[in-house]
Amino acid sequence: MKNKLLFVITLIALTCYSCKPKPQTESSGVQQEEKCTVKHLDWTRNAVIYEVNVRQYTKEGTFAAFEQHLPRLKELGVDVLWFMPVHPISEKNRKGTLGSYYAVRDYKDINPEFGTKEDFKKLVDKAHEMGFKVILDWVANHTGCDNAWTTEHPDWYMKDSLGNIKSPYDWTDTYELNYDNKDMRAAMTDALKYWIKDFNIDGYRCDMAHEVPTDFWNDARKTLDSIKPVFMLAESENYDLLEHAFDANYSWELMHMMADVNKGTKSAEDITSYIQKLDTIMCPDAYKMLFLTNHDENSWNGTEFERYGKGVEAFAVLTYTLNGMPMIYTGQEVGLKKRLSFFEKDMVPSWAENSTTQFYKKLNQLKHTHPALQAGLGGTFKKYNTSANKELLIYSRERAGQEIVVMLNLSNKDIKYTSNDAIGRGSYTDYFAGVNVPQLPQSLKAWEYKVFVRPK
Repeated sequence: MKNKLLFVITLIALTCYSCKPKPQTESSGVQQEEKCTVKHLDWTRNAVIYEVNVRQYTKEGTFAAFEQHLPRLKELGVDVLWFMPVHPISEKNRKGTLGSYYAVRDYKDINPEFGTKEDFKKLVDKAHEMGFKVILDWVANHTGCDNAWTTEHPDWYMKDSLGNIKSPYDWTDTYELNYDNKDMRAAMTDALKYWIKDFNIDGYRCDMAHEVPTDFWNDARKTLDSIKPVFMLAESENYDLLEHAFDANYSWELMHMMADVNKGTKSAEDITSYIQKLDTIMCPDAYKMLFLTNHDENSWNGTEFERYGKGVEAFAVLTYTLNGMPMIYTGQEVGLKKRLSFFEKDMVPSWAENSTTQFYKKLNQLKHTHPALQAGLGGTFKKYNTSANKELLIYSRERAGQEIVVMLNLSNKDIKYTSNDAIGRGSYTDYFAGVNVPQLPQSLKAWEYKVFVRPK
């Protein structure tokens, strides 16, 4: 009996493992606490982010026109409205007819294309009244080429070998700022404070955050929190940004990995390795923003249907059930199959609800209500044996007596499996079908996904 018990324990250890931080000594725990000081607001734990592309949202392309969509987005179940930059766009070196949102002419003004400051303030107030949080896209690494700073404070910019203000990368419609200049830093912080104090926004999504010195963000976070506690999202995968400045950063690596899985060059095993790796490099309570698409991906690399094929919904389930904050981009909730132009007017063709809308409503409801899916505080990721099948990913998370089990066939072929250690663990409710099942299935069709829930 003793040998049999030892064999069972050993088998479980080999086939079922958890991704969690390494045990810490008392002293290392103190060091970790000092290293990671960001305190998340309670509302961020079960929140869903929605990226708003105002220009392409409606025929009018204005704040007032977008405001009419707030009831629809409330019903969809999103929580945080992330507005792409709302500032005036530079005309010098402008790309296309309307230019890039990210070529900012004035950090303290509103793009007249969208309306007025009064229109934006009204929109923020209405969004708050309906329970939304509002964050602004902030471009701190560079300005537009005719920003007043370029003539009033040319020393605030990076220079080439000839002493001319230079552009970062091939972004020729912008000029790169110089963070060695303390006056420029103070002006940037002052502009960040402006939208918190005068418009009561709830935080920022910071463009190319890793191109700006981390110590600037650390100082800015303290300053903004002294006005009101904020939420900060970094467009970056630099993890030092999460220690003192940002609540969440991007999951570019996972996004590209999912596309590679669709191509057949990566597998579910690679996704598991990625999740395990995060436990070793992230602050224990830091968030990842998990997403399939955004303004850059849609415009330059293709729609999610182009990049993920028939695996779109399976990958969406993955982004909602891993530790982090899921994000929906403009049009994603209606199955947008169009690349939106970046520098021209090119609106979403229709906002008619469909099966994709219902799918995201169900995912949002799950994120809001299941304790195991709380960002930072949710259940530990536990992967189950899949009979050496690299295309199958089965995992569970459990917290507060409630468990969720996710089964994903990340391939274009039907899969059967017989030796899964998740099988035979009692009855569950199939979340999407809404029916009870006596045990978990032992086969999945190509790109099929299943989500099961049960109280313990």
